Amino acid sequence: MIKKVASFAKINLSLYIESKRKDGYHNLYSLMTQIDLRDDLYIEFAQKELSISCDHPDVPEDESNLAYKAAVLFHQSLKTKTCEEKKGLSIEIIKRIPPGGGLGGGSSNAASVLTALNNYYKKPFSKSELMEIGFSLGADVPFFIFGGPAIARGIGERLEKVLNLRPCHLVLCDPGIAASTAEVYKNIDFRLTANQKYNKYTGLNEPLRGQKFDVRAQMHNDLEESACRLYPEIKETKEEMVVLLQRKVYMTGSGSSLFALFSARENAKKAFELLLKKWARSRRKVFLSSFI
Repeated sequence: MIKKVASFAKINLSLYIESKRKDGYHNLYSLMTQIDLRDDLYIEFAQKELSISCDHPDVPEDESNLAYKAAVLFHQSLKTKTCEEKKGLSIEIIKRIPPGGGLGGGSSNAASVLTALNNYYKKPFSKSELMEIGFSLGADVPFFIFGGPAIARGIGERLEKVLNLRPCHLVLCDPGIAASTAEVYKNIDFRLTANQKYNKYTGLNEPLRGQKFDVRAQMHNDLEESACRLYPEIKETKEEMVVLLQRKVYMTGSGSSLFALFSARENAKKAFELLLKKWARSRRKVFLSSFI
């Protein structure tokens, strides 16, 4: 039995770093939403062994792959819960989400595997239990299991649903370089972060009260300055996008992907075609996407 599973990307519409923790991680406050840029996973159940493959050269095809780890962890948890014997699985990933772009592709793949296995075994785990399993794989994994726009706190594991986020379209750009999340966080200059200058709890609590919410007035990313210092290609690409599109451009997560928002799909499509034409011979990749 082969099941095709959609594995969607995410963007951080706002990301504030509040403090560094004793364990080396950082407490954050971030508004995230999934977008319709996606990988496709083909999962074949009841195999003799666990295997993984991917059509992207930069994605590992061994036990270091997060989707592989997710399958292993699920079966370990299932055995603990039901004494079920471990079973093999074949996972094929058709990769469209740029790796190392701050779009959560690996975490999304892991969440998709966990969800698919949970459905296959007739839901032995509740959503909250599945999110707890996912959290041990990475801080973003629970978000993809949670579903829908959310505000993330802690290191990303504490999630609160966001209601009535206005739909938007976006032009997304991969600058052609993968950013290291660990390096970007390590190089944060807390003197330059804006979280003390902006009352995020006033601005971002609107959606939690169920009011119609346009995110564009509150967009910010505390990691952008660090990423641009480490990777000049991100800064250069952003500056070009601002000039070409004549609008604000933001970085998602720890980079390197950049995006601009549009209310109308038609305008986003024009911007997408403009960048596609301008950068036809560069290593930059451009995507047209929307909130989901």
